Amino acid sequence: MAFIRRKERSKERFSLLLLDLEEYYFEQHTAYRMTALPDRNVRGSLKICSKSIIFEPDDMNEPILKIPLKDCRRIEGVEENESNPFKETKPASLLVETKQVYFIKEANVVAPYKYERGERNIMFQLEMPRKTEDVVQTLLQLHRASCLDKLGDQTAMIAANLQSRLARTSFDKNSFQSVTEQPHMECEAEMVSPLVTNPGHVCITDHSLYFQPLNGYPDSAVQIGLHSVRRIYKRRHGLRPLGLEVFCTENDLCSDIYLKFYNTKDRDELYYYIATYLENHVAEHTAESYMLQWQRGHISNYQYLLHLNNLADRSVNDLSQYPVFPWVLSDYTSPQLDLLNPASFRDLSKPVGALNKERLERLLERYRDMPEPCFIFGSHYSSPGYVLFYLVRLAPEHMLCLQNGRYDHADRMFNSVSDTWKNCLEGGTDFKELIPEFYGTETSFLKNTLGLNLGRKQCGGRVGDVELPSWASDADDFLQKLRSALESQHVSEHLHEWIDLIFGYKQRGSEAVAAHNVFHPLTYEGGIDCDSIEDPEEKIAMLTQILEFGQTPRQLFTTPHPQRITPRFHSVSTGTSNSSSPNDLSPGSPSTESFEDLTEESKTLAWNNMNKLTLQSSHKIHKEAVTGITVTLNGASAFTTSQDSTLKMFSKETNALQRSVSFSNMALSSCVLLPEDKTVVCSSWDNNVYFYSIAYGRRQDTLMGHDDAVSQVCWRDSQLYTASWDSTVKVWKCVAADMSSNKRTPFELLAELEHEAGVNTIALNPAGTLLASGTKEGTLSIWDLASFSILHQLTCHSGNIHQVAFSPDSRNILSVGEDSCLKVTDVQTGMLLSTIHAEEEQRCFCWDGTTVLAGGQSGNLLIWDLLNSKITHRIPAHSGPVSCIWMNEQCCSIITGGEDKQMMFWKPQF
Repeated sequence: MAFIRRKERSKERFSLLLLDLEEYYFEQHTAYRMTALPDRNVRGSLKICSKSIIFEPDDMNEPILKIPLKDCRRIEGVEENESNPFKETKPASLLVETKQVYFIKEANVVAPYKYERGERNIMFQLEMPRKTEDVVQTLLQLHRASCLDKLGDQTAMIAANLQSRLARTSFDKNSFQSVTEQPHMECEAEMVSPLVTNPGHVCITDHSLYFQPLNGYPDSAVQIGLHSVRRIYKRRHGLRPLGLEVFCTENDLCSDIYLKFYNTKDRDELYYYIATYLENHVAEHTAESYMLQWQRGHISNYQYLLHLNNLADRSVNDLSQYPVFPWVLSDYTSPQLDLLNPASFRDLSKPVGALNKERLERLLERYRDMPEPCFIFGSHYSSPGYVLFYLVRLAPEHMLCLQNGRYDHADRMFNSVSDTWKNCLEGGTDFKELIPEFYGTETSFLKNTLGLNLGRKQCGGRVGDVELPSWASDADDFLQKLRSALESQHVSEHLHEWIDLIFGYKQRGSEAVAAHNVFHPLTYEGGIDCDSIEDPEEKIAMLTQILEFGQTPRQLFTTPHPQRITPRFHSVSTGTSNSSSPNDLSPGSPSTESFEDLTEESKTLAWNNMNKLTLQSSHKIHKEAVTGITVTLNGASAFTTSQDSTLKMFSKETNALQRSVSFSNMALSSCVLLPEDKTVVCSSWDNNVYFYSIAYGRRQDTLMGHDDAVSQVCWRDSQLYTASWDSTVKVWKCVAADMSSNKRTPFELLAELEHEAGVNTIALNPAGTLLASGTKEGTLSIWDLASFSILHQLTCHSGNIHQVAFSPDSRNILSVGEDSCLKVTDVQTGMLLSTIHAEEEQRCFCWDGTTVLAGGQSGNLLIWDLLNSKITHRIPAHSGPVSCIWMNEQCCSIITGGEDKQMMFWKPQF
């Protein structure tokens, strides 16, 4: 399991977990523990630590001795001058007089520490006697630190000792994998694992990242090739921006190394060096990009939660910020589990503490009477104690480390899933969520496979395996059904509500209060600035309280999280399940279950082959840039508008220009064909909209509806939508029955949608119920056409928005602008889902919700994979910027227009 993934050291029983919290292991020496009988002396390793002396015997049946320095009365070197005929002086020994000794792992069994109190002398003899005096002086210095009255003074003195050791050493470049490696930087840092840190030196070269522990434990050096790095994250450690975590796999729960630096500058320099290296190898993922992948079903619920935890500073190496996962089920008592019954699931819109109305009311009464700072829940949903509560059978040494060598009381341990859930619902201070292991495949945390003596319960039975719900046949079946529940349709439809509580807009402020989701202020990022506390005692006490109590994840979203686009799931029974395991769905490998029914196979086939576009023909029929394209239903004729003020009709069958019409001396900006292919509507920079009758070959009407240039027109269900630089979008109702008649067509103004700046582009969703608009100042607006009211408005781009368009399912809007960004916005919530920074401006596009065919400033056509934020193909096209793209309903015929005055016909190759 990822929590304890490490190189097994079969002969070594010592672990950094034997140290106290915030204690360092400095050095070791081969030594003998002296006994009354010289032939019974015990050989082993003497470990010098910042707060204790630890002796690990070579004989695995002998217990490890731990002597706290604060309990020592005397530490000195002793010369043994017993009489002998040669008057020889025996090697010097180390005498430790102490009032308490811990005995650990006797007979190599992990168990609560035994201890003996009372005055006793323990003698050690180093295998290299000349080191004895140095060891004595080191121990005396550390002993003085341990005996200081104030904790702050103790910490400062130990830190000074550590920094002195680091300053006297440097990274050994003999550890380099290649003689050609060039070092970029070297600095001091600590390698972090659950509950412990190990100081040493970091070195990064043009090929590898190295960490060399000061004490050589557990290995002389850790090496990670930069080419193997997939993800890196900056971390808060101890509430300070000092951490850096490196992953060499895309989806693994556990990282390859977690480093804590002594200053933010070193951390950031190393981060940017690796990030720069990765720019050409790995796409950078944000919460928004992962959200888009999750929303469209390309990663599982499990993977998405894992990514959010990573982005929110949660790490398995930091128990105070361990990844948090939700309880998703509420039924732990039925003989059969029904995942098609909503009653089987927990209400994900409420925190655990608000699931029980009676308990919540008691907590709210206290909250209302509480002085500032007030909070509803006095304990957190994730803390080191809660993590180890679940993992004690897997990681007993971590629990012993956290609780000073003891397990918790047997009746308070993780004995039963059902009882734990019940206590989370009814307990006065128990509001804990789950950890990712509950949705994994490794069952060892549920079984006492190590045969640990975890105590005897009041009922008389010993603590053994975790009691599972009756609907689970065994631990494997239990985890498999939890995975099925997590990936179920019900959870997929409601998981965004839980994300709002933990990572989103309901985490803080008035929304948190309204959602009854308020914890102690110290649990929130920025709740207190420890660096501003001058009193060392108060500072350490505050930091300790925060780390042990638990921390709220970094807030990732400040607006409501969008709902997932749920698939058509197969039926899931209690006996078998078709849901994927957490690792079945990987980025770039979509689920085989379609999340969108495009109904026409040709559409899917065409988009799959978009990178095989073939140029059929190109024609230069305008004198200026092409601004708009529309095509008759049978595809026989294409109409184009241009900045040369003309509307032109081109025959695809004859490859020849058929008509050319000019309405004014100013540019035409767009065109659209009305149903039945009888009328073309054109917008113009002269503030007018023109109607051209194809049958009569002449202008049949002019709509003078704006005070500035009309930038775009759309038509739907006898309604005309006109966008203008006069900062409005107007909706017109056509009241004439026959647009092809020779009569002037009256229009009735239905609505005027006001904007703060000129409107460049508009788009209707496929159902014609929503309208999106983009302005010259970068504002994207979403309008409800039933009420003509604005649903969302956000500053999406810096500068002009060139084009906006809804996805086929109307759930998302894609926009491109002069800031060279492609941005995806969720229609329901107005949340920005994804931002992709392009190398150049994207001027126009078509898309299917996942893949984008865009025309760039350089004239190339680009195929974008939005889920992975990258270009998959470049197609040379125009000699200048691509200004417009038209695609037919079946996505199998494409026409592009450019500022090079060209019109090009394209076709995907099947």
